[in-house]
Amino acid sequence: MDWYMMNCELLATCSALGYLEGEVYHREPDCLESVKDLIRYLRHEDETRDIRQQLGAAQILQNDLLPILVQYPQDKVLFDAVIRLMVNLTQPALLCFGKVPSDATSRHHFLQVLSYLQAYKEAFASEKVFGVLSEKLYDLLQLDWEQRQDEDMLLIERILLLVRNVLHIPPDPTEEQGVDGDASVHDRVLWALHMSGMDDLLKFLASAQVEQQWALHVLEIISLMFRDQSAEELAALGQGQAAAEHGEDIQELETLRQRELAEKRARALQRPSRHSRFGGSYVLQGLKAIGDRDVIFHKGLHNLKSYSHDMGKETRRVPRRRQAAPETETPRRSARNVRLFLRCFCQDFLESCYNRLMLLVKDQLVREKAQQHDETYYLWATAFFMAFNRRRGFRPELVSETVSVRAFHFIEQNLTTYYEMALMDKKEAATWARRMHLALKAYQELLRTVQEMDRSPEQAVRDSSQVIKSNIFYLMEYRELFLTLFRKFDETKQPRSFLRDLVETAHLFLRMLERFCQGRSSLVVQSKRVRKKKKKPRAPAAIAPQPPSTAELEELWAGLVPQLQACLQGEVPLPEDVVPFDAASETPVEEQRTEALLQIQGCLRGARAPQALRLLRSARDIWPEGDVFGTPDTGPPEEMQLLREILFAPLPGHAPPKTEELEEDEEEEEEEEEETVQVSEKEFNFLDYLKRFACAPVVRALVVLLRGYARNSPHTNHCAARLLHRLARDLHMEALLFQLSLFTLFHRLLNDPAAGAYQELVALAKFILGKFFALAATNKKAFVELLFWKSPLAIREMTEGYGSLQDGEGAGRSRVPPWTPQQEQELRELYWKYKEVEGEDIIATILAHLPAPGRTRRQVVKQLVRLGLASSAKDFPRERKGTRIVLWTPEQEEELTRLFEEFQGSEDVLGNIMRHLTARRSRARVVEKLLGLGLVSERKELYKKRRRKGHVPVPGAAGTPALPAQDSSAEDSDGEEEDEDGDEAEEGPMDEHWTPEEGAGQGLAHRLHQEGLAGPLQWLENCLRRTAEDRQVDGVSHPVPLVPLSEENEDAMEDRRFWALLRQLGLRPPSNEQESFWRIPAAITPQQLRRMATSIAHHHHSPPGSPQGPLEPPRCPQDPAPEQLPARLGSGSDSESEEPVPVPNPARPGTKRQREFDSEDEDDGSLAPSSLPPPSGMELAPAAPRSWEDEDKDEDLQPRGRRKRVRRLEEEEEEEG
Repeated sequence: MDWYMMNCELLATCSALGYLEGEVYHREPDCLESVKDLIRYLRHEDETRDIRQQLGAAQILQNDLLPILVQYPQDKVLFDAVIRLMVNLTQPALLCFGKVPSDATSRHHFLQVLSYLQAYKEAFASEKVFGVLSEKLYDLLQLDWEQRQDEDMLLIERILLLVRNVLHIPPDPTEEQGVDGDASVHDRVLWALHMSGMDDLLKFLASAQVEQQWALHVLEIISLMFRDQSAEELAALGQGQAAAEHGEDIQELETLRQRELAEKRARALQRPSRHSRFGGSYVLQGLKAIGDRDVIFHKGLHNLKSYSHDMGKETRRVPRRRQAAPETETPRRSARNVRLFLRCFCQDFLESCYNRLMLLVKDQLVREKAQQHDETYYLWATAFFMAFNRRRGFRPELVSETVSVRAFHFIEQNLTTYYEMALMDKKEAATWARRMHLALKAYQELLRTVQEMDRSPEQAVRDSSQVIKSNIFYLMEYRELFLTLFRKFDETKQPRSFLRDLVETAHLFLRMLERFCQGRSSLVVQSKRVRKKKKKPRAPAAIAPQPPSTAELEELWAGLVPQLQACLQGEVPLPEDVVPFDAASETPVEEQRTEALLQIQGCLRGARAPQALRLLRSARDIWPEGDVFGTPDTGPPEEMQLLREILFAPLPGHAPPKTEELEEDEEEEEEEEEETVQVSEKEFNFLDYLKRFACAPVVRALVVLLRGYARNSPHTNHCAARLLHRLARDLHMEALLFQLSLFTLFHRLLNDPAAGAYQELVALAKFILGKFFALAATNKKAFVELLFWKSPLAIREMTEGYGSLQDGEGAGRSRVPPWTPQQEQELRELYWKYKEVEGEDIIATILAHLPAPGRTRRQVVKQLVRLGLASSAKDFPRERKGTRIVLWTPEQEEELTRLFEEFQGSEDVLGNIMRHLTARRSRARVVEKLLGLGLVSERKELYKKRRRKGHVPVPGAAGTPALPAQDSSAEDSDGEEEDEDGDEAEEGPMDEHWTPEEGAGQGLAHRLHQEGLAGPLQWLENCLRRTAEDRQVDGVSHPVPLVPLSEENEDAMEDRRFWALLRQLGLRPPSNEQESFWRIPAAITPQQLRRMATSIAHHHHSPPGSPQGPLEPPRCPQDPAPEQLPARLGSGSDSESEEPVPVPNPARPGTKRQREFDSEDEDDGSLAPSSLPPPSGMELAPAAPRSWEDEDKDEDLQPRGRRKRVRRLEEEEEEEG
């Protein structure tokens, strides 16, 4: 942009800043106001960033702002304004435009702004500028927190942002074309930053306790400082002689020299001894031309090898969407003094800052206090500094914060998220691929660090690596990660560097897993299986039977009397699996009491006397109030009389289920599928796992990587060749590599003059080609098979003979039985028979008349289309429910109004209206019409009203037990929004005023003990006694939740009888959907809690060998013994005291749930915060008590069920606090 095209007002403002005379800048009196005006102009620039471009063309930052910053740092107001303006001017171009523009005009403006930013970066390569910034930042950091003002905090942040913006500016590829070792603009900026002491301030900010809010800013600046660096090269710098430092360069030059010499020798052999003036013409036998004749070659024989049919053809252009993804960053070696400074910075950072900074950043990321995608800096730092530590005298204690199962889980979670977003967000797939690459490199470095720990001379370090590997190899997500990435690799979205790291990481993982399996006779791993379950169509509602007459009941009672007498005398045992109360049901307690009476009556009328007597006695224990089921001292005669009254009582029966109509826009699904994930354990077989890699996507990705074998490092070629060798030799699937693209690669490799440098690839190529020609001698179709990527089943047919697969094998197998000619003929007859019938669904009619095997609607429709009886499936539309009745007639509206006025005061207005409507409609349509008619103003008026407790009358004098009012209609789906104030009012008296009676629950506890619930009763007693002691010591009472952590206690908490015992003891159930656990109310005193525990303890004894206190949490099946596990590093950190929580009995050994708990390493202190031992010479201290904050950090590693319960418990405690 021309300087003279500048806006007049902007030009006047810039002129009012001042002028530069020599090296002295003279500011104008209006300098401060002019800087503020420029800030205001930038705030109102257009989408082309015109103000920014004009200021960049005028070089305002180089000629005015930087001299003002250097010469007037004492003017605090001016200095602050200049920093604000420079932060705005140097912000990345991507932030200004949002993304790289696609149209030519906007892209031109984008590149123009980028060029000005690159000029700014060159101007910042000055020690004076960074010296002023460092001194100002040092003065601000010297202030105590009490002395710092808000302006000081903003200035610190702006200085850090300015340094970030300058380092973020990308290099100009046209200007910086020097060789490795030359000082680039970025190197000069880093050197100025180092000479000013800014790097020491960054290390202070990363390690200071009071400066933790700048953690993410510091990490971002550090990541930009090392943007072009390689951790391995920095670590190797200065470890040997100068010649050894350039060993890699010498090796590369030697390879090129060998290639050149081989080409010279080949040309010398092809050159004839005597020069011929005539080239001659030759016929190439066996090589056909366009016609049937052989090719005629009109050049010398020395050019024969370069002949191709493609000579003279125009190169086919590859569309942009199919071009390979470009590399994000090209590696470059900085100047030696800059690399030495960066190496020293890495050493100091690892020793004093790394663990603390990574802990703070991880905490901010987990708590979502950071900005979006800031986790990429965490992933980069993990990969870079762990690689530097591994290559620079490996010391595990320096990186202990990021060497743990939690670190693996965090990286795997982000890697999976990036992978899923790359599949969904197609437009930004390349961006998600770059983030995925960062996560993959961090994962790779974690594996390499664990591998390095296996070689450590300290036994504690080796034990920690075994613990980490046992957890990583146990979970299925870590094993399936590489298969997923291979199958979804797309070279148009992901660069070759991503594929290179993927192959190297997969090779490392397979090698570690193979060695881990070799040292064990058996390995148990977790397995997840997704099963699809088809829902069956609902059966039609059954017609309610007519009630029996009095004479029939008298005859039935006469037959029941002998059975009941035998039961009362103990001659016939009563069943134990009959329970009248379901604590997990959403049905209110009063309605369950009514249902208990109906169950007793049903058992009596079904001649099941023992079940009826057991139900009566169980219901009496659960509902002792009201004497509905008799008094506690009821004898056998009274029980006989009560059962007779229940048998003859005209109780309201269960209303038959009514099929509600769905919405008009919903389509009835005849066969719906439900996906359920089944988690189990199985024996691990390494070869079976390796077979998962025997697929076309994996081989295709390896071929893509090996196409550039000349550019790959020797280690990369080794990893790719080793993977192919595993598939060919270990699995005996050589035919999997019989593919033309791979053979083309082998041909190019074998003809390469420098093939001696790739001996491993050459040996693999010769082995595969030998196997192919041996197979081609017996199978002439092998040459055609070269054109296709093959699966293991195709390989089997190719090697053993086509048609060798048995029935049911292969990918073409189908669960759908084939249609026989007889079935097809019968289908035709049924179709022509019912085609002309109006008002019926022809497919439903055909399905009703088709014999076994049963066919689905979709199968019948497809077969009809295949037979030509229909053109497409659209000829048989599925009938929608709820569409037959759309409009309301005036008579129906009058009926609805009359029903609403009749039932307006009832408890369930909508349910009564639905039962009495003549025309069947869905609840949503009825509610919508009531709102449209203005009969109700909002939906809440139609909600079912809840009844209060204690409204069950005593049985009447006539001998018929009085029952609470029962509603036979199901609650509306909108009923979930019922007012919760009523719940709190109902539960409030129980918490504040109700107290248990002396000896409550003794009888029920005795029966539960006899039924095998001694363990949960012991756990409940321990909880009550522990809570009593805590309340007596603290003097404060809070509701204490009962959290079952073992399988036995969880099963007990789902048992209706155990819930009945908790109610009798006065414990409070979850009051709303936000609570998940029963609670010990705060109103119960310690004395009452001890009496409750004593009443339970009167009727059970601890089983022999049962634990009397909290035990160690179970371990993973592959973990070493507890005494062999090292204590975690940094265990001396302070942790807050933990609130007492009832400790359950441990799970039964050998159960499946126990192994699942072990797999997550839920409470094992040896892995939190890291799985590493202390450095040598230190004692192994026991792990500190874990606080609730520690539980938050380890939340992701806990089993899913417990993690959900713990999260709910914390939310409930926060609400109560």
